[in-house]
Amino acid sequence: RAVLKKASALEYKIQRRALRKEDFVNYIQYEINLLELIKKRRARIGYSFKKEEIESSIVHRVHSLFKRATGKWKEDVQLWLSHVAFCKQWNAKHQLSKVFSTMLAIHSNKPALWIMAAKWEMETRLSSESARHLFLRALRFHPECPKLYQEYFRMELMNAEKQRKEKKEFEQAKMDLGEFNYSEEILNGELARIIYRDAAQKIKGVEFHLAVLSIAKLFDFTQDLQKEILESLQTEYADDPLTWDYMARRELGLGSLKSTEPTTKQMKVSEMTQREERCCAVFEEAVTAVPTEDMWKCYITFCLERCNRKTNSEELKQKRLERTLSVFSKAHESSLLPESLYKQWLQLLLESNLSEKATEVAEAATKRFSLSAEMWQMRLQVLIQLKNDNVTQCFEEAFKHLKSKGTLPLWTLWVEWSEGTNSKQDTEALYQRSLNATAPAESVTMKEKYLDWAYRNGGYKKVKRVFTSLHENRPLSLDFFRKMIQIEKEQESCKMLHLREYYERALREFGSTESELFFFVLRSLAGLYQRGTKPSSRQTRKLWEYSLASCEDVAGRSGGRLHFQIYFIANWTFMK
Repeated sequence: RAVLKKASALEYKIQRRALRKEDFVNYIQYEINLLELIKKRRARIGYSFKKEEIESSIVHRVHSLFKRATGKWKEDVQLWLSHVAFCKQWNAKHQLSKVFSTMLAIHSNKPALWIMAAKWEMETRLSSESARHLFLRALRFHPECPKLYQEYFRMELMNAEKQRKEKKEFEQAKMDLGEFNYSEEILNGELARIIYRDAAQKIKGVEFHLAVLSIAKLFDFTQDLQKEILESLQTEYADDPLTWDYMARRELGLGSLKSTEPTTKQMKVSEMTQREERCCAVFEEAVTAVPTEDMWKCYITFCLERCNRKTNSEELKQKRLERTLSVFSKAHESSLLPESLYKQWLQLLLESNLSEKATEVAEAATKRFSLSAEMWQMRLQVLIQLKNDNVTQCFEEAFKHLKSKGTLPLWTLWVEWSEGTNSKQDTEALYQRSLNATAPAESVTMKEKYLDWAYRNGGYKKVKRVFTSLHENRPLSLDFFRKMIQIEKEQESCKMLHLREYYERALREFGSTESELFFFVLRSLAGLYQRGTKPSSRQTRKLWEYSLASCEDVAGRSGGRLHFQIYFIANWTFMK
């Protein structure tokens, strides 16, 4: 009875004149949950009476609901995918075929849906013809989609592998193959070769060739095809760093030990060393043939990967470290080391306790990228970490090269370092200097930090003087006022006059844009009663009226939930 009542209520909702998608989703979800519940109870008690009759009717109803919903909201891809998932869950192959057909007719501009449908035809229905037909249709809509070509290429190789296995099994069983037509072209992957050649004419870029090559390597009968792709790669993209990167890394997989004799640890280390040296030999040739930042980046990335790889051999670990540091130095000497890699170089030097070299590299980096705030920040962090005496001099040098915009991280680093090293007078002078040296938008952060520092080091009187000196120095932030309000509340003798000043200043600055500020103000006033600090009714009423006036400016009218909440809180305050 409860199930019938709930289903009837959901049914009434989808019969309305104005239909809502949420009603259909809720109804579908309810029916799916009901199916799952029935399935679990049947499994628990072993009861299968009228199984087909009950479950089939519910499944049919869910299909009908999905059909109505997708017919009404055709553009909702997630709704279509939910129907696909339901069909797969309940093994409704015939229905799913219809869903895919309708969905692709509407959403033909989405390659991922074509791939999904083709994979289902190939892997579930075992129909390579249907999958091929879908891929060919998809390519008519998306003739230059790399992903479609890759998956089509993979599907043809999977089909070839499947037919090769079938033929092998028949031959082992000594069965007559007269009834089965196994084309040698398909068995050798010729269809995949045709797909690759067609795609190579339309899609340019080494990434596509590498993706296709990685797919071909998954099948053991594609040696000729792999060779063709590799030759095409080396011919057409000889100057591309990714080509050289692939050719170098390829050496890692070549020359593995094929002997059945047991190998010692030293032999394994020796073999790995030889492989890595062959890789580096190719990379050395690459940086000579293609002397670019991207090429050096590929070389260094490879060295870093090998250096970070865990090994029990200290000898191999040391060789990798030396090789990596050497490559960094060569790239730097060639003035082709990318800016992003200097940080990793410095980190490696510091971890290796090469502090003098790290200082030299950091200085060289700022000379080459003198307008980069990140490079100066990196150099300063190194000097601070090494407790160098030239930190202040380096800060001054940095600000001579850099403009005010974008220097906030450097000023933050300087004042934080000064707090732990210099006197309070020097730190305060630095804070005051930073307010004028940074861009207006960045000075907001420094004002907040200055206020916080003043309270930590000088107490309430100090922070009050700092606030008085800054509250007219715009731009300001809402957190600046909130911090001062919080400090005032923490005092034993909290003065309502001061709080009122902070609140009114905050409202003047942000009342027209931050509607939540009114609630913050009024909640704070209400909280003062609990602490025994009671503002006068005149002060509270004035603040309330100002809040309502500002609220009308924001909302355009004095009404609605916001007006009611302010009115309620303010009146509650008066009653106290």
